[in-house]
Amino acid sequence: MRPTNRDWALVCLSGGQDSATCLAWAKDRFTKVYSVSFYYGQRHAIELECSRKLSELAQCEHHFEIQMDQLFSQIEVSSLLDKSKDVTSSFDLDANLPSSFVPFRNLFFISSAASIAYLYGIKNIVVGVSQTDFSGYPDCRNNFIKSLNATLELAVDSSFEIHAPLMYLSKKETVLLMKNLGCLDWYRYTHTCYKGERPACGICPACKLRLKGFAEAGIKDLIEYRK
Repeated sequence: MRPTNRDWALVCLSGGQDSATCLAWAKDRFTKVYSVSFYYGQRHAIELECSRKLSELAQCEHHFEIQMDQLFSQIEVSSLLDKSKDVTSSFDLDANLPSSFVPFRNLFFISSAASIAYLYGIKNIVVGVSQTDFSGYPDCRNNFIKSLNATLELAVDSSFEIHAPLMYLSKKETVLLMKNLGCLDWYRYTHTCYKGERPACGICPACKLRLKGFAEAGIKDLIEYRK
């Protein structure tokens, strides 16, 4: 019989600033925390190293890594999957979206996380999506998360709660939340740059948004930048 505990959580951990904040948030609220990361052929796969380090710092019960590169290699329309594409340009299939958009990424990620949560009796899934300071991704909106939550429950006739603590926070507010949680130093081990560079490029949309948040919070970013 599967164990069930409503005080356990599984964090979708990309290794970036937002998911690191969610990991600290979960550690502050739940008695046992697990983490899961995904390799999907992303050009910034260095973030997986960050996920392992953050899981270690948070003393996660277990850190899962799911390989999805074969699936996403079939849909290389995103600049996060195709290094020949400019990360500052528009999406090939929809000019209203940034080129970094990966269709159905959060759908696959959260559904896979739910599979693990179901098997381990975990009732809480924590994700770092935000519709306040986001890059225009439709799958970062609250209506998508609510809809997916209902779908996952119907799929296995069991209850889940998807938590998105950053949904209405700006990057500045995210930095300040991490400060209040006493885990600012964790940001030293995160990766945000879309180009997968270290030091970070400082000019891609993700780097600019991160730097803006730290500047507005009046706190120095702990990672290095080329520019």
